[in-house]
Amino acid sequence: MSLKLFELVGTDAERPFSPYCWRTRMALAHKGLTAESIPWRFTEKAAVAAHGSEKVPVMLDGDRAVADSWAIANYLEDSYPDRPSLFGGAGGRAMARFMNAWGDIAVVGGIFPMIIADIPNNLAAEDADYFRTSREARFGKRLEEVMASRDQAVTGFRKSLEPLRQTLKTQAFIGGDAPDYADYIVFGGFQWARVVSPFLLLEESDSIHAWRERLLDAFDGLARKSPGHPV
Repeated sequence: MSLKLFELVGTDAERPFSPYCWRTRMALAHKGLTAESIPWRFTEKAAVAAHGSEKVPVMLDGDRAVADSWAIANYLEDSYPDRPSLFGGAGGRAMARFMNAWGDIAVVGGIFPMIIADIPNNLAAEDADYFRTSREARFGKRLEEVMASRDQAVTGFRKSLEPLRQTLKTQAFIGGDAPDYADYIVFGGFQWARVVSPFLLLEESDSIHAWRERLLDAFDGLARKSPGHPV
């Protein structure tokens, strides 16, 4: 068994920051698996194109390449059934599919405009130029303009997380007493923000903040040990 994982990094190869790569990192740890990290940057398209993808994460398992965090989670579950389950059965997998969409739209999509202008600060000049040009074309304005209203936007973002807050009233994790892949989907967005931006997304009194802290400590502090801002 020889697992390798292409992960998005900036100037610091020890500081992976993609929310989707963090979903995969946590899934691997849940399964008790380790993967050699292959640092990848925005302008290194050819490195993953060779494995049939345009973006990361891409995981290599021997001569097999698997792209996309959701596809990787399913591959790990099906290929390593003797290890702890990411989903807890077919019903859990179906629910995680919903969480995958919610995590993309509400969590990653909600966070992105609030940290977008902080991201280039983590990148070398070539990658920062690529990121700025491509994202400003997408939004039709400068990154700083996109992020200008974040002090107001964060209030709405916090309110949008109320379903998670209600869930955590009766259980420690989305998965119940212990985390599962549904937790890692949502956590990936918060870990992304923690790595690239000092902006305070969650108030310390929020039960979601406490949930995030528990996941930062999971797997011997895997995520907490990764360099990030103290937010």
